[in-house]
Amino acid sequence: MQFIFADHRLDTDRRELHRGSEAVPVEPQVLDLLICLVENRNRVVSKDDLIASVWRGRIVSEATLTSRIYAARKAVGDSGQGQRLIRTVARRGLRFVGDVRTDCDHSVAASDQLLSPQSRQPAPAALPLPERPAIAVLPFDNMCGDPAQEYFSDGISEDVITALSKLRWFFVIARNSSFTYKGKAVHIKQVGEDLGVSYVLEGSVRKLGERVRITAQLNDVTTGGHIWAERYDRDLADVFAVQDEITEAIVAAVEPQIYAAENFRTRRRPPESLDAWDLVMRALSHFWRVTREDNTAAQELLERAIAIDPNYGQALGLLATSHTFGVHMGWSDKTVGPIAERAALAAIRADSEDPWAHHALGCAHLFARRLDDAIAEFETAVRLNPNFSLAHCYYGIALADNGRWQEAEEAVRRALRFSPRDPLSAIYFGAAAFAQYIGRNYEKAMQLARESIRLRGDFVGARRLLTAAAGMSGQTEVAAAALEELRRAQPDVSLAWIADRMPIKHDADREHYLEGFRRAGLE
Repeated sequence: MQFIFADHRLDTDRRELHRGSEAVPVEPQVLDLLICLVENRNRVVSKDDLIASVWRGRIVSEATLTSRIYAARKAVGDSGQGQRLIRTVARRGLRFVGDVRTDCDHSVAASDQLLSPQSRQPAPAALPLPERPAIAVLPFDNMCGDPAQEYFSDGISEDVITALSKLRWFFVIARNSSFTYKGKAVHIKQVGEDLGVSYVLEGSVRKLGERVRITAQLNDVTTGGHIWAERYDRDLADVFAVQDEITEAIVAAVEPQIYAAENFRTRRRPPESLDAWDLVMRALSHFWRVTREDNTAAQELLERAIAIDPNYGQALGLLATSHTFGVHMGWSDKTVGPIAERAALAAIRADSEDPWAHHALGCAHLFARRLDDAIAEFETAVRLNPNFSLAHCYYGIALADNGRWQEAEEAVRRALRFSPRDPLSAIYFGAAAFAQYIGRNYEKAMQLARESIRLRGDFVGARRLLTAAAGMSGQTEVAAAALEELRRAQPDVSLAWIADRMPIKHDADREHYLEGFRRAGLE
């Protein structure tokens, strides 16, 4: 992959930086840092992100980090005061803000029209509206003036999204896509076009001592008008009742006849303790940052929540998911499987109607190679929450492992539609690449794997797929370069390691996957 910006060309396969026709000498860590920033240019890259990507989670001094950032700026001619390419975002991190184009435009063809990556098209076409009423819940504004309370307003938003998502007659955009607008001034019409929705909910939260004020407003994207608005002043102990009231009001405003027929309250089981809820919301704020350190922090908070409320289904399900997700991202080994399975089973015992619990158990079954059981649990998760994008994605992975690659492709397509701007899209594209590999469509698998790597350079699963697909397609040089990058990202990778961890069901598919690595030169 080559990224072109200003008068520079960054080649991630050859690991070279050129200014015009001249090569720019760059140290490996500085090049890694620059690649990380360019590949993640659609978001702010935190210090923790850089440490996870460049130093593989090793502790480094502030001086070392500062010197590498300075060297990266110098390499691209951005070491002055202007910050025209690499911009410092106070107290948050760095963002690559230069205009970037790639050496090949595969944004639509590579994903077989699963999704056009928003960051690569300045004016993407509006997504078509689904048949169901489609709604996006933007992250509620934190009006406390204390950044440490962000998790609380985010938690209110998350709970409203979850409550709406369980209603099968709504099409609800997933949390990760809605939260890309956090802290941004954006017109609701633009949100509607970006996400393909008819309604947008926005609001604010002010927490003062033991009191909370929540405002919410439902907007019609087509007319730009307000359908409904309300303000709630309550004791903190009543926060769950307020969330229910907001959801009720949205349903009543959008689909009153359906609301009269069914009552969503029967599907909601709040925790017994507000302290436990508080800990879970803090954990979620770490979980969605998707770094090794944040995943560990989330697990510690979830264990504290479970100690307070042992029957808190969401905490148990999320704990199990975080363990299996760590394996998927390469942060943990498969020995955490029994821990995840115990937590997932406890989550289902606590609340058998919680989709997170069934998703977590599906992940545990997947890593234990019980594919039929995994598929059944993922099907239950998406039945309980038809808008659960992450569950649709993992359902696709389980289907592909079972040889049902075309059904897998459809499942990933649904995941991407429910969350078209998801920071986890790299995993979705990686799942799509795996489905195409199982279907023997190597070129498409390579395109999708490259898109996954572009979105998240530290996702080793996509690098493995690119290596195997290039090997099977006979592109020797590409396969060798991909294998070199894979070994940099995962030094312990080997045929034995892959064979030990892949849950592919059929012998022919398993051998076919290993053969791709053999042809690429892996031993």
